[in-house]
Amino acid sequence: MDKTYRVGLIGCGGQGRAHVTGVQADPRLQVVALADPNREAADKFNTDYGFNAPVYTDYQELLEKAKPDIAVACLWTPLHLPVYRDCAQAGVKAVLSEKPMAPTWGDCLEMARIAEQTGCQLTFSHQRRFAKGNILVRQLIADGVFGEIKRLDLYSPPNLLDCGTHTVDQALSFINETPARWVLGAADTSEVLNWFNVRSECMAEGTIVFQNGVRAHLQIGGPDMDMWGGVRVIGSEGFIEVFWDGNYGQAAVYKQPDWKPPVIEEKSDEHMVGLVRNAVDCLQSGQEPEASYQKALRASEILFALYESVRRRARVELPLTDVLDNPLHALLDAETNN
Repeated sequence: MDKTYRVGLIGCGGQGRAHVTGVQADPRLQVVALADPNREAADKFNTDYGFNAPVYTDYQELLEKAKPDIAVACLWTPLHLPVYRDCAQAGVKAVLSEKPMAPTWGDCLEMARIAEQTGCQLTFSHQRRFAKGNILVRQLIADGVFGEIKRLDLYSPPNLLDCGTHTVDQALSFINETPARWVLGAADTSEVLNWFNVRSECMAEGTIVFQNGVRAHLQIGGPDMDMWGGVRVIGSEGFIEVFWDGNYGQAAVYKQPDWKPPVIEEKSDEHMVGLVRNAVDCLQSGQEPEASYQKALRASEILFALYESVRRRARVELPLTDVLDNPLHALLDAETNN
């Protein structure tokens, strides 16, 4: 018989509601407490889903009194590290966090260090890995349907850190998680955006070369994008365009003119169900989750290396060293001070 895990929900906004879809679908999970600084929002959340659970305005009080096994943390980006640290120190076994990892590369590394030191499982909301279309494309690539993968075209709405993380993670999943060798980036800061209390560019461009020789072009925001968000996988024998949610654009297998990818009915709710179920499965088995912090760290390293390339005005080799801040923020601060 499967164990039942006590779940604490930290953050009762829109993304919290998205995660609840996955939580409620898993019979092993029991929501025992909620926390949000906005008591009214938390109370409504509690009523809407019928949890009948204690509500706190301080997540630390939730950790102390409810003692959850699992925390679902749907918070603004600068809060990811401190909340994860507190959860790990409180003995929480697993934290399902919103993406991206953190606003600085140093914070990303610190989250990884805490995970390794404490064993507190850490996953991030790269839930589109569980889209049926993305799963199928990974299998088609593994089966050699498109031949040897040569190039990737990556597209995302602005900005690089918050939205680009989905596209880079999607790309990494298509090339068997192969790390990047070097990057070269450019950023348009003619308009500075603010996403979840993190400043960002309004458009970014870049080249990523992976250790297996695959070369990727990346465009985040701006005009004339071929796709609103997703990856074009180009192989020696064909190509396919895959949007974030696993839906297909154009596709071809050169030696089979009539080939079409199988028709798949995508339901976005199923992505979060898969994310949560996999995290709990791996908590039980000890295996690395599909949306693990290790994979999120690999994607984050590429994103911060692109920002570092903008700062240096040069190509940046990976692994990324001698960088702990957010290079884009340093540039924006320098412009303000001049």
